[in-house]
Amino acid sequence: LRPLLSVHLFVGILLIGPVALKLGSTGYRFVRYYTGNPSYRRKGAPPPLQRLIIAPVVVVSTIVVLASGVALLLVGPHSRGTLLPIHKVSFIIWVAFTALHVLAHLPALPQTLRRDYGASEPWRNEIGGRSGRVLSLAGALTAGAVLAILLIPQFAPWLNAHGLHH
Repeated sequence: LRPLLSVHLFVGILLIGPVALKLGSTGYRFVRYYTGNPSYRRKGAPPPLQRLIIAPVVVVSTIVVLASGVALLLVGPHSRGTLLPIHKVSFIIWVAFTALHVLAHLPALPQTLRRDYGASEPWRNEIGGRSGRVLSLAGALTAGAVLAILLIPQFAPWLNAHGLHH
């Protein structure tokens, strides 16, 4: 990872915005479903394995990966003995459970994309709120990019540290 460490740091921070958006929107759907909102109840809950095991592990590991990465960045290379193992292990857990999550949703993806983006008239799609989703994602990416740019000075201790072993 050493040759790409600056890219790793930048992309990791950049992803904070979109990840916060995803966690917020998923949390909103979760609350709406469990508070009995009819439109959310009609769709139904995900299968038990996804709902009870995979999703909570994805959420917690995502938060731990990002939080430990930010902590490593801000505390500096001397924290690698304590924080780096947490960052690495949480990333491995995140990759495994996120892969299961994506595989579970893969069969529905073509139909969802067709409904949202396959209309001959882009402004007339079957899934409402497309422009809001696109604007929200653009805003989240912009916020992540601004944060990453602002934190570039914090990269120096990591990029100039001697004896970093990854």
